[in-house]
Amino acid sequence: MSDEVEPGHVRVRLDLSYDGTQFSGWAKQRTLRTVQGELESALQTVMRLPRPVELTVAGRTDAGVHARGQVAQFDLAAEVWAEHGDKLLRRLAGRLPHDVRVWRVAEAPAGFNARFSAVWRRYAYRVGDHQGGVDPLRRSHVLWHPWPLDVGAMNEASAELLGEHDFAAYCRRREGATTIRTLQQLSWERGADGIVTATVRADAFCHNMVRSLVGALLHVGDGHRPADWPGRILRAGVRDSSVHVVKPHGLTLEEVGYPADELLAARSREARNMRTLPGAGCC
Repeated sequence: MSDEVEPGHVRVRLDLSYDGTQFSGWAKQRTLRTVQGELESALQTVMRLPRPVELTVAGRTDAGVHARGQVAQFDLAAEVWAEHGDKLLRRLAGRLPHDVRVWRVAEAPAGFNARFSAVWRRYAYRVGDHQGGVDPLRRSHVLWHPWPLDVGAMNEASAELLGEHDFAAYCRRREGATTIRTLQQLSWERGADGIVTATVRADAFCHNMVRSLVGALLHVGDGHRPADWPGRILRAGVRDSSVHVVKPHGLTLEEVGYPADELLAARSREARNMRTLPGAGCC
């Protein structure tokens, strides 16, 4: 979607959350239930539109992944926005299913693009290592790991992965897409409830990146691998069969960060450029 809004239209920003358990991911599919499909249907219904709006999202989550701070956008004729804008939040609350909620509806500033204007995405991955398993009330949001985890060792291993790297070893490759990312934060903390939470923040993520990183670091935490192993995997630059992609239900998109309004358009243009590492060839 262009950053330029057609004359006579406004760009609308949605801030939303969802429980991904019963969704086949974000992206609309013909025969499967998705977050995008539910939202576009609800928006069309409550505004009585002749055709669905087209949503652009900050991060396309996989099946089973949750979101607390997802951001999406769509363009709407100005007269329709004037008629429905102040009622949209309440009407969506009455139309959407219980596992997806919109918390804010607002006209977006000039140059805003939910996907390309973002400067970072922050995810959390939650793991329980209690010998008895995971609290049944949290089973859809916490992975059970059957061995005790050493959070200190996991943080030591995580430090080697920070910065700008080619994360090909931790991503599922997609034709024409780069796997170079800047990992800004990767840290682990055990809460008072015993749950171990990974906080993972980057400018963007390639497919399966967070769940692969978590899978590698759990091997360090339970003592099956040394602390330098995830870094060696990263530098090798190829997928390793011993790095498991952990299950999706422990993962939540917590927050998406954007620059100041006057920098939105420039950030969007920058994010569209194919990145290479310093010294790397262009082809």
